[in-house]
Amino acid sequence: MIADTPRGLWRLRAGALLATAVVLGTGLVATPSQASPSTVDCAALAAAGDNFAELCLDGTAMDDAGATLAPDEISSSPNIRQVANIPKQGTFDALTALNSDIAFQDGYAYAGNYNGFMVYDVRNPKRPKIVTQVLCPGSQNDITVYGNLLFLSTDTSRNDDSCNSTTQSATIKESWEGIKIFDISNKSAPRYIKSVETNCGSHTHTLVPSADRRTAYLYVSSYSPNATFPDCQPPHDLISIVKVPLRNPTSAALIGTPNLFPDGGFPGSPTGSATTGCHDITAYPAKRIAAGACMGDGILMDIADPEAPRVISRVRDTTNFAFWHSATFNQSGDKVIFTDELGGGGAPTCNPTIGPNRGADAIYDIHGRGDNRTLEFKSYYKIPRTNANTENCVAHNGSLVPVLGRDIMVQAWYQGGISVFDFTDSAHPVEIGYWERGPLSDTQAITGGSWSAYWYNGFVFSNDIQKGLDVLEVNDWRVWTAKLNRIGTLNTQSQPWYWGPPGF
Repeated sequence: MIADTPRGLWRLRAGALLATAVVLGTGLVATPSQASPSTVDCAALAAAGDNFAELCLDGTAMDDAGATLAPDEISSSPNIRQVANIPKQGTFDALTALNSDIAFQDGYAYAGNYNGFMVYDVRNPKRPKIVTQVLCPGSQNDITVYGNLLFLSTDTSRNDDSCNSTTQSATIKESWEGIKIFDISNKSAPRYIKSVETNCGSHTHTLVPSADRRTAYLYVSSYSPNATFPDCQPPHDLISIVKVPLRNPTSAALIGTPNLFPDGGFPGSPTGSATTGCHDITAYPAKRIAAGACMGDGILMDIADPEAPRVISRVRDTTNFAFWHSATFNQSGDKVIFTDELGGGGAPTCNPTIGPNRGADAIYDIHGRGDNRTLEFKSYYKIPRTNANTENCVAHNGSLVPVLGRDIMVQAWYQGGISVFDFTDSAHPVEIGYWERGPLSDTQAITGGSWSAYWYNGFVFSNDIQKGLDVLEVNDWRVWTAKLNRIGTLNTQSQPWYWGPPGF
């Protein structure tokens, strides 16, 4: 996403090949030419301090002639319907207050927003209710829950670690970024109890429970170091590990910063971001593995010892991937899907100009055992619809749909909507359903759409950046076994073993 950050006036959140031309001072709204196709002003990006302007294709025209939806018009396949929506509320109801990730526990949804987080009662998914809204600014407020604790990522340099903090340049040593911890034993009144500062902040984090359930480890992903930032120095080829003793969470502390790329990782190219950390990590604790999406590299890790993760396999795609963004395993752990956030979440990349292989998912088969495991590329998957030049659209956050005997995923595509697809045959993925809104505007490029779309206990929950919480129902024979599955806690980047022991 395009976000106000301390690392320049603003930057592309996910390091892009393309970027929406943004008017300085607005941050989120751009005024494109009235005629299609749109173009990108790379000189303006560079002047604004964008870290990835060198990856921009100046003057690239996007063909959106196939886009057909009017603003806010709903389109879907017959097997998916919307059953509920709760709009953004109060201080969260602003263009700059972007909704972000979601976590679930015992019938409640915890939804991040750049201004804090929401708690929803979703025990009746068709009639969700707001429990409370917690004001605690600090993008992007990536969120997980475990027991009575909620963890929040802050990747905006702040003047202190409080929920009353203000932005402050990362060039100032005393500035703060990292992890915030809340006690949510009273869901209507979460209580902020602890913070842990981490190098380069916390863009995202992944919760890895210990085998004895007494400890939660947070793998903190961050990137974009700068020699002028005292707490974010290059080369930053690392992740940060925060250890949280669950019986004494106020003693949570940073215990390590393992270097995942001793060789420096991918050095970057005209079409791909250099590796300077990771964007996101998905752990599969039941299998003791994790997959890291690390800007220019995709990695497979052994996490048998959660305090000492080890890289056992690494892949690159220098042809079509611009920015390795996130990962999802299948249930058996022998496939992994990596996403490419081409355009940083702020550009129109779902069109014939970009094509089907960029800004897409890449599906890999996992072969071998132990340290001999390798990743074999099988295919790309991208939604088959054309979006307008005013719509940011690219592969983003999704989750496995817990069906028996097949591999099915639901995924957010920002203003491209939500797609459900079958990748059982990893070389030939097939969409089985979709749901989307038309553009927020047909004259302005406004950042919006589904940030995260996750399956939880029979329904799809989507945190729409501007429109709030959406709940969708999928009625299709291919997902009926998933509707029988019930799980207590779901942090999607801590992927559960759905059919077997209790979920993490």
